[in-house]
Amino acid sequence: MSSVDGPKLSNHKRCSILQNPAFLSNRPNRIDEQVNFVQSHDMNQFDPHVPDPDALAQPIGDPLGEILHLLKLTGTFYCQSRMSAPWGVSIPGFPDILSFAVITHGRCFMKVGQDDPFEVEKGDLVLMTNGAPIGFFSSEDTPLLTLEELPIRKVTELYETLEYGGGGAETGIMYGLVRIDHAASGMLMGLLPDVLKIDPWEEDAGSWLQATLQFIAKEARELRPGGETVITRLADVVVIEAIRRWLNSAPDANRGWLKAARDPQIGRTIIAIHRTPAAAWTVESLAEVAGMSRSAFAARFTGLVGVPAIQYLATWRMHLANERLVSTDQPISQIAADIGYLSEPAFNKAFKRVFGAPPGKIRKNGVHSVSRRNLRN
Repeated sequence: MSSVDGPKLSNHKRCSILQNPAFLSNRPNRIDEQVNFVQSHDMNQFDPHVPDPDALAQPIGDPLGEILHLLKLTGTFYCQSRMSAPWGVSIPGFPDILSFAVITHGRCFMKVGQDDPFEVEKGDLVLMTNGAPIGFFSSEDTPLLTLEELPIRKVTELYETLEYGGGGAETGIMYGLVRIDHAASGMLMGLLPDVLKIDPWEEDAGSWLQATLQFIAKEARELRPGGETVITRLADVVVIEAIRRWLNSAPDANRGWLKAARDPQIGRTIIAIHRTPAAAWTVESLAEVAGMSRSAFAARFTGLVGVPAIQYLATWRMHLANERLVSTDQPISQIAADIGYLSEPAFNKAFKRVFGAPPGKIRKNGVHSVSRRNLRN
């Protein structure tokens, strides 16, 4: 590609996996909205058993650490690109899908949604959480081509490559799309910024990142037995490292649900709810876990989390049920029992209040439901 007049395209078949609508099936949810939390009278339908002593006997650690440990990335897709200036690429938005880009060499500009362009360079990791369209380009006056116009080469179902440009300065980009599956992911994603940019990494972090990406590319190209699992778990490392760095450094990471999870007393109750969601929790028993009086606990939990403790518990149960509905073939009655409901009709009613549709319909559609109100504070 040595043209000085602008990018020349090869005659290669122009077809990207990202142009296939099926790629978006079974995608995860961002918790954008939630209506009418399960009311207290529904709580009478819970199995009145006590919290699991084995689960609660485990050391009470960092709630955020536990959640990061449980986050599971699925549906991972990668595209390795080598561009030469002038060049510009436009990627459509994928609602409720998390995307990330690592600049492996060179530099370029990025534009996410309607935000202003910003410059990225070798070693930068950018996480996009809002599913907005994305543009990559060598300079701000370069026109952007769509996926249909680019010489994309499909290597496997998980991996594509793109070499394109006008022969000038080169830029390498590893771009990925992932789904995050875990009941806590919506609450966490709802608090993350739309664009999370990790500026030039220190040498040790940069070196392990490059090695990880090289290994991902190798696995994606060859797709050996177990390769999809390896790729997905390595994506976990890259994405979760970005989230962890934001949690540890950004001022906005100490608000709302995240601030509550860090609170020494309220954080203990959040862990207890997450570990034993089917237990017959009451405000009194949760206050005991926190080591606080009932009234002080109730006020502090609501003040930090934004909703009363029992509403948080009920919503958490429903998100666990939602996850099980789309990821397992367990009977609805069993899922209901596992989160503490003795009555399947009561469970169905509570589930519909949170997600706007009955569990049977969610399972039939085969996708995670999007709840109608965010726990954002």
